[in-house]
Parts: sequence; C-alpha cells; structure tokens
Amino acid sequence: MSKPETHPEGAAPGKVLSEPARRALEEAAERRNKSAEATDSPKEINGPKGLEPTRFGDWERKGVISDF
Repeated sequence: MSKPETHPEGAAPGKVLSEPARRALEEAAERRNKSAEATDSPKEINGPKGLEPTRFGDWERKGVISDF
C-alpha cells in the first residue's frame, strides 16, 4: 500500500501531478503567502486609500499634486 498523495494548494483534486507541476504549484503557493505577508503594512493617517499611488505613477489625488 502506498501512502495517500497530498496535493499542493491550488491542485485539482484527484489529478496525478508530474514532479515539475508539483514544484510549480508549491512555488506559486509560497509566492502567494509571501505576497500576503508583504501587504500587512502599518496604517497611514490621512494617506491615500488603496494601493500606493506612486507605484502606478499617480502623483496627484483629486486634482491636488503631491510632492513626496
């Protein structure tokens, strides 16, 4: 008897995975976990809502230009 196969996060249940596919799914799960940890940043007081605007080249907010 062989041990039951455990699938990485995101794998289709009941699907037989090749070793490269298993590694790719495990790496993707690691990246998702690291990404979730990176978004846990301190709250800004009176800062922009949502994602950091400078990341997208937006230097103005509601018509007011910010120089920071």
